[in-house]
Amino acid sequence: MRRIGRPGLIGTVARTAVVASTAQAAAGRVHRNQQQRWAAQEQAAAPVAAAPPPAAAPAAAPAADVDAQLAQLAQLGQLRDQGILTEAEFEAKKQAILAS
Repeated sequence: MRRIGRPGLIGTVARTAVVASTAQAAAGRVHRNQQQRWAAQEQAAAPVAAAPPPAAAPAAAPAADVDAQLAQLAQLGQLRDQGILTEAEFEAKKQAILAS
């Protein structure tokens, strides 16, 4: 026999399921809205933070300088070995190349 006014077990379970799904949907909307606001704030702040220049471009220049210096030093060594430059001239030119 069923009592009138009080829901049965199935009615209670059904009501709980409806309340839980409604709460989950509301929480999902709140979460999506928060994510959208945070994304908008990050986009607004992004142009200010994107100012630093890339550091990779200047690194290529010293490698070329080192190669050029090594070539000049090799040429000076050959001139010294051939007797065209004295040891003092060789050392002075070597120091000038290494200082640049």
